[in-house]
Amino acid sequence: MRYDTILVIDFGGQYCHLIARRIRENKVYSEIVPHDITPEEIERINKRLNVKGLILSGGPLSVYEKDSPKFYPKILDLGLPILGLCYGHQLLAYIAGGVVKPAEKREYGITYVTVVRPIGVLEGLGPKEKVWMSHSDAVYRIPENYEVLAHTENCPVAAFRRKSRPIYGLQWHPEVIHTENGMKMLRNFIFKVCGCQPNWKMEDFIEKAITEIKEAVGENRAIIALSGGIDSSTATALAAKAIGKRLTAVFVDHGFMRANEPDFVKKTFENLGINFVAVDAKQRFYNRLKGITDPELKRKIIGEEFIRVFEEIAKKVGAELSDSRNNLS
Repeated sequence: MRYDTILVIDFGGQYCHLIARRIRENKVYSEIVPHDITPEEIERINKRLNVKGLILSGGPLSVYEKDSPKFYPKILDLGLPILGLCYGHQLLAYIAGGVVKPAEKREYGITYVTVVRPIGVLEGLGPKEKVWMSHSDAVYRIPENYEVLAHTENCPVAAFRRKSRPIYGLQWHPEVIHTENGMKMLRNFIFKVCGCQPNWKMEDFIEKAITEIKEAVGENRAIIALSGGIDSSTATALAAKAIGKRLTAVFVDHGFMRANEPDFVKKTFENLGINFVAVDAKQRFYNRLKGITDPELKRKIIGEEFIRVFEEIAKKVGAELSDSRNNLS
């Protein structure tokens, strides 16, 4: 079954996973995808899932910065409904030719917006809405063929839509509980704008994930990265259920976790009946990062060192397949 699906495009915002969870709470499936996903990749996803819309997440950077994350403009030509939130709102306006610049006054926390056109995502809302803002930039001029749906005292374009297509932007965060009617806004997008059917449930996902893992691994052995967090722990549990003792979960202690956290992870997973390997790699990470101050270079070095560790463990346990990004699920 191809479930109706909303893809959440990740621009590094702290609420990205919360957005996906809110969609699933409405019995509609969602997946988080990277900001540089191509239109062709979305079309491939659409072969296994019925992609009905896209949500662009928030993010910590400014859209006009040289290295800030962007999306492929041709995604706008796929004909899918799109909802941009915070950074995603600004990015939609910026890429379409609008003006985004530092706000004269930043907005953080509870803010009251004036809704001038309660249509689309804002259908059924009152003239004043309590929302949660967290931004230092703002849209000051919308592109041609767009219209303003809401504003605040300090933000002239707090919400907009494209007149000819179902493309919307909200400067605030409807996914957090502080936005009083946030769930109504998301439901408007999910059901009224995208036309999704509420026919997905977690049990279906678990069964589907286990089947897909079995098909991907076959009779081979595999390893999976285990950080101890919710995502990697869930992926490990699903993979273990799918292929049992042919899976080895690998925890890499790189030396940068919170105090006592590595011991907690080891104690937790050593007693769960799975093949579990803990690698003390603190010194090798320290040596690689010694004298490095550039954050981007640090990120690349850490990622590369993780790959080297997993390659070594895969060779030791005879694993033909590895997943250091927890994508088995």
